[in-house]
Amino acid sequence: MKTELTPAQHAILAHAIHNTDGKISWFPDNIKGGARKKVLEGLFNRAFITPLGSDWFIAAEGYDALGVPRLGPITAEALDEIIKSAEVGDKSQTPVRRARDNSKQATVIGMLKRPEGATIPQICEATGWQQNTVRGTFAGAFKKKLGLTIVSDKPQGAERIYRIGA
Repeated sequence: MKTELTPAQHAILAHAIHNTDGKISWFPDNIKGGARKKVLEGLFNRAFITPLGSDWFIAAEGYDALGVPRLGPITAEALDEIIKSAEVGDKSQTPVRRARDNSKQATVIGMLKRPEGATIPQICEATGWQQNTVRGTFAGAFKKKLGLTIVSDKPQGAERIYRIGA
């Protein structure tokens, strides 16, 4: 016997399964206030959801109603692994970003790696960028995305020189 869900109930359960590990935290825009309470009551009365504190979570029957495999209990070993990876900050899946060899970014990085470094006007001339674009690239693409350290020094009576630091 297939369980019939309303479109709203189906959407709420599916969202919880796929986005919030079973926690009911999202409702369609057209379901507000008292309507939310009615939907929750309907799901609870059919044992599709269960309360935990002030939150609602999908019960095993809710998974069955959507035809999604039930989540099994978490073993002590699995919990230890989850805690370790959270503490260590497992970054093995994080892709390393780098600039293409033939890009303007690569040109600028090459200029900044030179022992004499580069000034903003030199970089503007080489790339055709404006000064604010160069400064934005230093802060955004180089520091935040590529993780490079940009250092600068201003010799007496000369322009500020930028380099990639250690």
